[in-house]
Amino acid sequence: MQDPRYLTAQEAADALGIKVASLYSYVSRGLIRSEETSGKKRTRRYRAEDITKLKQRKALKHDPAAIVADALNWGAPVLESALTLIEGGRFYYRGRDVLSLIDHYTVEQVAALIWTGDLPPDPPALLAHPFDLPPRCAAAFQANRVRLTPIEAFQVLLPLAAADDVAAYDLRPPAVILTGTRILRLLTAIAAGGQATSGDMGTVLQRHWAPDRPAAAALINTALILCADHELNVSSFTARCVASAGSTPYAVVTAGLAALQGVKHGGYTGRVEALFREVRTAAGARPTLVNRLKRGEPIPGFRQPLYPQGDPRGKALLERTTAAYPDSPAVALATAITEAMFDLSGDRPTIDFGLVALARTLELPPGSALALFALGRTIGWLGHAIEQYRSNRLIRPRARYIGEQPA
Repeated sequence: MQDPRYLTAQEAADALGIKVASLYSYVSRGLIRSEETSGKKRTRRYRAEDITKLKQRKALKHDPAAIVADALNWGAPVLESALTLIEGGRFYYRGRDVLSLIDHYTVEQVAALIWTGDLPPDPPALLAHPFDLPPRCAAAFQANRVRLTPIEAFQVLLPLAAADDVAAYDLRPPAVILTGTRILRLLTAIAAGGQATSGDMGTVLQRHWAPDRPAAAALINTALILCADHELNVSSFTARCVASAGSTPYAVVTAGLAALQGVKHGGYTGRVEALFREVRTAAGARPTLVNRLKRGEPIPGFRQPLYPQGDPRGKALLERTTAAYPDSPAVALATAITEAMFDLSGDRPTIDFGLVALARTLELPPGSALALFALGRTIGWLGHAIEQYRSNRLIRPRARYIGEQPA
């Protein structure tokens, strides 16, 4: 079976509408990457994504407006960023394979990598100092904690903290990093029940959410790193737009949270949680999925357009959760659902599925899967904000008017 990431010479030439001889000239100019295949008959294969990019460039010359319109829906890149690369079924933060980061670094070290480009050998010393909610935030939290999910508490308390943080108006990168650190510690303290906290985020959340499960700290750290950034998703694009207007990092994160909460983005975890409740037992996995498919209903938590062979984030989180708690009923249920879904459709689990499986395995509070997503992605939003502040450019696309023409 041919690897879908590659094309043969003839396939690549046909896709571009050129002769094979012309294809070799593209390779020599560095526009298309090729490599030699293994086996007795040595041939060369060509990167499918490079062919796609060349086709988009050709189309742009003939119809720029159409390409720009399509770019807003999983289309051609519209902004430059040095933060995250998604390629070949893997993803990288500033050129570093994220799957290699999760086993050796804390989320705070990864945040430093995303914000500055440097990966520090040790977690920031600042984490050793206790952090408590500002007085107005503490009062509001105590008054509302019973009826608010973690992400709702983030949205309520961030504006209060912003009003008392005048230093957040300094948009120079070093100052934004300091503000971003304060925001991360604030959100972590909110998620941890509003108590004074010290230590890395994974440990703080484990102490509050799963005090009897010490292995949970490493799993939470893994989840946060996997969620830290994912290129130009809707919440990160929203964050960049807000940053381009010159708003503070608090406004950037508030805007990101508003987008993330939507059911087509991070709020999608709610649909995955409903699926788990519907399946209930491992034996019920296949019948439930079959009934859904027969009714034409989508199965939430599977298939990510950027990863045709499966979301590496969901895979990594599920593998580590299973390794840490192999006898967990929640793990057995998650395994039954993923195996049945692959057998029925060939689809593999996404990060949303992995977050819900982790939250159920650790018996975390309601809304924790989305809270983990938000805490991790806050790092990416701030990274995008730093890039946008540096560029000093307002994001202001034009609209193609299709309404009624003036008389």
